[in-house]
Amino acid sequence: MKPFDRRTYQSLKAFLVDFKEIMTRRDQMKPLMRGEIIDGAFRERLMLAITAVNGCRYCSYAHARMALVEGIGQVEVTALQEGGIAACPEDELPGLLYAQHWAETQGQPNPAARERIVETYTEETVQAIELTLRTIQMGNLLGNTLDYILYRLSFGRWGGRRGVSGTEKQ
Repeated sequence: MKPFDRRTYQSLKAFLVDFKEIMTRRDQMKPLMRGEIIDGAFRERLMLAITAVNGCRYCSYAHARMALVEGIGQVEVTALQEGGIAACPEDELPGLLYAQHWAETQGQPNPAARERIVETYTEETVQAIELTLRTIQMGNLLGNTLDYILYRLSFGRWGGRRGVSGTEKQ
């Protein structure tokens, strides 16, 4: 059986920690999703940056569409899906680098990395960035956990696809 190579929830406790954190900040979700705290395009870039690290096919597809609606061009969306951030606005690069680091460390960023982001943005912006990251991380891990269940039920023969193009086989 081929190994399943995407991040998933490893325990119910890990899921509940994420869920609890999001629920304690649920009053911030509507303003965040309406683009009132951070710009909608920046939010979608953050979501695509996290999704590129975690490889959730569902989130990749959904947030690519949302990014296009927010005015991000197809070339930039494709680059973000592949982990590239060079074409993004310069003022968003620190946040996007932090997002990638945050995902790679599974939500446990190096304190120095967090300190740099706090020096770059306002506290309200940092809080919105981290809520965005936790929200998409939870979505990614849930999507990947669903795919893992399908993978196990198929005895490793399931060829779940990644990305919006549907051409990349796992």
